[in-house]
Amino acid sequence: MAGLSPIRRLHDWWQRRRLSAAGQPLGAQRLFLMPTRFGVIWAVLIPVLLLFGINYQNNLAYGLAFWLFAVALVSLWRGWRNLHGVSLTASASGEVFAGDLAHLSVRLSAARHRHALRVVLVAGPGQVAAAEGEIRGSELILPLAVPSLHRGQWRLPPLRLESAWPLGLVRLVAWVDSGVELLVYPAPGETGEAHARRRGQGLAPQDFAGLRRFEPGDGPARLAWKQWSRTGVLSTKAFSLPPRRQRWLDYDACSGEPEARLSRLCAQLLDYHRAGDLYGLRLPGVELAPANGPAQRRRALQALARWAAPSPRSGS
Repeated sequence: MAGLSPIRRLHDWWQRRRLSAAGQPLGAQRLFLMPTRFGVIWAVLIPVLLLFGINYQNNLAYGLAFWLFAVALVSLWRGWRNLHGVSLTASASGEVFAGDLAHLSVRLSAARHRHALRVVLVAGPGQVAAAEGEIRGSELILPLAVPSLHRGQWRLPPLRLESAWPLGLVRLVAWVDSGVELLVYPAPGETGEAHARRRGQGLAPQDFAGLRRFEPGDGPARLAWKQWSRTGVLSTKAFSLPPRRQRWLDYDACSGEPEARLSRLCAQLLDYHRAGDLYGLRLPGVELAPANGPAQRRRALQALARWAAPSPRSGS
């Protein structure tokens, strides 16, 4: 802390001051009042009416000014109680590729009915996701979809919980650190090669595996007519799947910028997985042995997401 600049220390203090932990009920020190445009007009109208009443000795202006002031106080109190004690947690679901939407589930919990709650997530300039609702029982679940802009480990920025209930004079705002971290995979690009062979395709006569019992729906071309003429038993020709091929996803075999290479490798990886091929991954400093299945797909995608391109200085 001694080596930090005053601006940095002030920023760190503000972050600690405003942020609440996920799942922790919001306390009084974590709630902030922000006047709305309507609230500013309301606040300006009160002294104007007071001055009018004093200048013209108008009791109606006095009464209206005090009534507006009392309503504003009640509105502030009700709005503060509406947000006080609410707890927020968030979780992510599904895989996320760069450029796609990351789907979040935000859970709001409270001991009683809460009105007009709004959750906002600002992921970047112009990248805002928001959802709103009210807690009728003990909890409310809101879906959020936010664009993921870059590959790699991404810690979500703080979620903003706000409410302008009941009259919209002020917005009660609280910021909550969800603690959610997403691993964003590279955006699949062009593979640069044709992958026409897929599971169950490309069957040839040498793939013949034998005969099986006829089942309704078998096509005439698959029926063993010669076998039927000799034995009188209708059978169907069975074919084996083509053998799985072993592939390598090699970073050095691709051309272009690092992110373009990773996008191409990601697209090839998904193609090989769908085809059922065995595939391995070679990145500078990382190598995965050939395998297949969901576990291999997950390991390879995670390796692509976490890999950091060497700096030009280290590569020279």
